[in-house]
Amino acid sequence: MIPNQWYVVLESREVRVGRPVGAVRMGEKMVFWRRKDGKVVCMADRCPHLGASLSRGKVVEDHLACPFHAFEFDPGGACVYIPALGRNTPPPKAMRIKSYPTYEAHGFIWIYWGEPQGELLPPKFFDIDETFSYAGYRQLWPVHYSRMVENQLDVMHLPHVHTDTIGRGRKVVVDGPLARVEDGVLKVWVFNRKDDGTPPRRADELPTPSRPPFLEFIFPNLWQNRISSDYRIVVAFVPVDEEHGMFYLRQYQRIVRIPILREIVNWIGVLGSHHIAEQDRRVVSTQLPKKSALRGEDKPVQGDHAILTYRRYREELIEKARSNGAK
Repeated sequence: MIPNQWYVVLESREVRVGRPVGAVRMGEKMVFWRRKDGKVVCMADRCPHLGASLSRGKVVEDHLACPFHAFEFDPGGACVYIPALGRNTPPPKAMRIKSYPTYEAHGFIWIYWGEPQGELLPPKFFDIDETFSYAGYRQLWPVHYSRMVENQLDVMHLPHVHTDTIGRGRKVVVDGPLARVEDGVLKVWVFNRKDDGTPPRRADELPTPSRPPFLEFIFPNLWQNRISSDYRIVVAFVPVDEEHGMFYLRQYQRIVRIPILREIVNWIGVLGSHHIAEQDRRVVSTQLPKKSALRGEDKPVQGDHAILTYRRYREELIEKARSNGAK
């Protein structure tokens, strides 16, 4: 994982007021809960007293109480009450839990994973507003999230894995693709075509794009397929641990706006995306090693330009975080 980044980790609907929720993210057990004002809190899911799981506890006012001895912790992670010591005895200062900055928008919950360097700016999102409606689903895959990301940047696999869906037409030759990072966003233009006997063109031989990028990836884990200005597929690739990743897929559209018909169209789109994702999962689940790397065992070719661009920039972000003291 890339330290010092905002990561989408859950959907808003998964964390309700008054009920803590446990989840493994970034290889760590975390607990999420809401304050009375609705603000999401994220902490390590381990009581520092004797190691009980705090996600089994309960929310008391704006504190999270451990299920074992009812120690209460405030949203910043400090222990504020130990029943066995009485109300008037302050808890030891060392009795505290690691907490994470959170941000919530667009029905997603982000956490800042790392050490904040000064004031934190809100995470980026795509140009999708309230005029869009969406439906979606989530799924756990047995691979590192980096493999899941790269699968959605891979333009060579389309005619071979998705023969009856988005790969129809046998466009097996890959010109480019054109890929570049601008302000933390990887943008990809696709130029696949049928094999007419001519060699593929390099990225620097391609024309200047006349349309927005087909694919966009906001580091570290948000991807968009811009099918049109009114129809998008957005996926959050959530790191679970070194061998598992979770995706949250959403089908956004603003073509059909009549309420009941809109919902039907949205869910038909999700069913199609589910079929396509299953075609990917069957292959991606077999990849070894489960985690990708810039300098590893893979032997990339020209058509992997977008994947290599992702790997290079990801490595740059990791090195930058390490130079700032991240572990």
